[in-house]
Amino acid sequence: MANSNLPPRIIKETQRLLSEPAPGISASPSEENMRFFNVMILGPSQSPYEGGVFKLELFLPEEYPMAPPKVRFLTKIYHPNIDKLGRICLDILKDKWSPALQIRTVLLSIQALLSAPNPDDPLADNVAKHWKANETEAVETAAEFGWIIQLNGVPE
Repeated sequence: MANSNLPPRIIKETQRLLSEPAPGISASPSEENMRFFNVMILGPSQSPYEGGVFKLELFLPEEYPMAPPKVRFLTKIYHPNIDKLGRICLDILKDKWSPALQIRTVLLSIQALLSAPNPDDPLADNVAKHWKANETEAVETAAEFGWIIQLNGVPE
């Protein structure tokens, strides 16, 4: 790990992410830029995203931990709180950020958002309207959205 100019906190958080990964989440720093992470989140069981594998990118700005990480989905997803560009509507990534939070906390919160979409605080208005009008149909659409990758085909 090339840590020459990284703050000790980022080094410590990165080491923990690699040595103690959260269930269903993997995050590894880029060799070129240790502030940039390639993230993979498995769709939580008993959610519309179960069986899905979602790729995200996470970037720690210079101001981190005083400013939140920048995170977005690279895998397309049908979710009221994630827009078609992969941006995520999550309070801890915006006005509820605290330096006490960590990369791990952010990733666990995103995983929880997959389990509990919130159409009352949407980023994708059309998806939120669909979710409110016919949740069963919206959940079916989410589950059929084309992101499903067979788990046995995903590298460890």
